[in-house]
Amino acid sequence: MRKYREFGKVYKNPRRPFEKERLDKELKLVGEYGLRCKREVWKVALTLAKMRKAARTLLTLEQDSERRQLEGGALLRRCLRYGLLDGDHMKLDYVLGLTLQDFLERRLQTLVHKHGLARSIHHARVLIRQRHICVGKQMVDVPSFWVRTDSEKHIDLAPTSSLGSGGPGRVKRMKAKSGKKAAADDEE
Repeated sequence: MRKYREFGKVYKNPRRPFEKERLDKELKLVGEYGLRCKREVWKVALTLAKMRKAARTLLTLEQDSERRQLEGGALLRRCLRYGLLDGDHMKLDYVLGLTLQDFLERRLQTLVHKHGLARSIHHARVLIRQRHICVGKQMVDVPSFWVRTDSEKHIDLAPTSSLGSGGPGRVKRMKAKSGKKAAADDEE
């Protein structure tokens, strides 16, 4: 018996594929944040659009409506937890003012570079993909991982990483192994 999963798309293509101004903006974001392709920009843009749409619909409701209180509070808490809004700006109006850069600043790749664990934004992506980075005790190998504000201080090199306190890497092990063989050949 097969079980099929129907996942929705997590990104949305732009309506006008060859709009010069948008292409330049996306290319600049891809370079600045070390993204793999423009689809990563589109993913973040869809997330932003969904949040802004939810805030717009909640703002049309009356101030004291139960739905606005519950869903609005949940939306604001999520924005606060991920560091998109700070405590001073806990209103739905500020959710409409969020930008793509606010979301891209909260990615693990960006934060690894900002904390000085990597020499460049591209080096940060490589470190994450090669499993050198952990958040708390959890190994994370997804550069687009959203880091919560309480987890931000726990970003560090993984304990098993050869760059940190882990054992030697593959190249160092191979050199040591070949060094032992050469020493054994010299003795004979």
